[in-house]
Amino acid sequence: MSTQLSESAQTRKAVSNILKGSAGNLVEWYDVYVYTAFAAYFQSHFFNATDDLQAGLEAMAVFSTSFLMRPVGAWFFGRYADRKGRKAALTLSVTMMSAGSFAIAILPTQQQIGIWAMILLVLVRLIQGFSVGGEYGTSATYMSEAATSKRRGFFSSFQYVTLIGGQMLALLVLVILQNAMPKGELTEWGWRIPFAIGGAAALVVLWLRRSMEETVSAEQVEAAKAPAAAGVAQPGTMKLLFTQYWKPLLICIGVTLGGTVAFYTYTNFLLKFMNDTSGIPKTDTSVINFWALFIFMLMQPVYGIISDKVGRKPLLLWFGITGVLFTWPLLSTLAGTKDPFTAFLLMMGGLLIVGGYTSINALVKAELFPASIRALGVGLGYATANSLFGGTVPLIGAALQKSDQVELFFTYVTVAIGISLLVYIFALKNKKSTHLDHEQGHAWEPAAAPAVPGDGPRDDDKDLIDASRR
Repeated sequence: MSTQLSESAQTRKAVSNILKGSAGNLVEWYDVYVYTAFAAYFQSHFFNATDDLQAGLEAMAVFSTSFLMRPVGAWFFGRYADRKGRKAALTLSVTMMSAGSFAIAILPTQQQIGIWAMILLVLVRLIQGFSVGGEYGTSATYMSEAATSKRRGFFSSFQYVTLIGGQMLALLVLVILQNAMPKGELTEWGWRIPFAIGGAAALVVLWLRRSMEETVSAEQVEAAKAPAAAGVAQPGTMKLLFTQYWKPLLICIGVTLGGTVAFYTYTNFLLKFMNDTSGIPKTDTSVINFWALFIFMLMQPVYGIISDKVGRKPLLLWFGITGVLFTWPLLSTLAGTKDPFTAFLLMMGGLLIVGGYTSINALVKAELFPASIRALGVGLGYATANSLFGGTVPLIGAALQKSDQVELFFTYVTVAIGISLLVYIFALKNKKSTHLDHEQGHAWEPAAAPAVPGDGPRDDDKDLIDASRR
């Protein structure tokens, strides 16, 4: 079938697929963030039970260690998605995340099996890191491809709506359990409840994802299966990525570096920062984080709509410039306040800045690569920067807190954003024709009918397909 769908039919189709794809993203990231949200309650069961700061540092070290598996997961699932389809990769990733959450919910403690409790926790978190490493690149690819050409910024922003929503749900569960259970019971066994919830929710998403529509053409899948011709790289291979698309890969890493450091600073680490440095009670910081993230989540589609009007680069410049100028003042002021409302306003100031990155970064990266290598390129570029810089934010922050050098952390975040700002200025052009424009219709100008997934090879894949048939 090659008949172009009406605009309303395209929109309905896009909404349906985006909802199914983003639901899995929501659960995956809930399972990621529930670990840090409840770390203060379960850390004594797996780490140093006599020193809260040391136990917290060890818990954050395990959180950061799981990021080491993200590049491996990005490579595996990116290759899988480019060769077998986005749907198959997304289904497999959420299955692994569900299994990991159920495992943590029933893990024995160090009082029961000694050091093996910590070892098992690390192994499970590595599996979850592997899973989420594949989820990001594949879901970013899928949501960008499933979106309509004129609303790519809006539809793609829902990746971070659900990513933030996952963290918000983790905080909501935390707030509910803090108010429903005595602290002793929550510390003793109640911390297992949120992990069981995450495992069950992932099973629901697994069922939903079975009805997703595939965005990879049948010709691309056939090209991946066919024997490789001499000197020709197949879809979804490291050879194709490193020989033909190494420059977009480096740009992808640079785009991500500052954004991922800022994101994990203002969303993930700030909970611990407010508790240990600002001295704000845990119950107050949970509420602050929940409402700040709720507003931040609603901001994503707004930023996405703006990008559909003015382009992607202006929003990245907003993040980069304001991030360099205001990171130090915001964090240093937050370190000295004990007032919950002031802390909320400062956190929102940071999130207002970071929104310029989070809302459109997945789309910016997806536009750098053709369909034949998109999931692998986006996933590996993101995971590399995320593992080296984003995932280490809680560990670096906790270590500098413990050594009374927290101001060095402010400098680290500022410098990271500054590096990415240079990439935004010199490596990106605004409203430039992209691979997605060539494949599915131009975002900025009237263009030919967008390709319907499955109708035939995309321009960027023709050489691969023709070579596989020779």
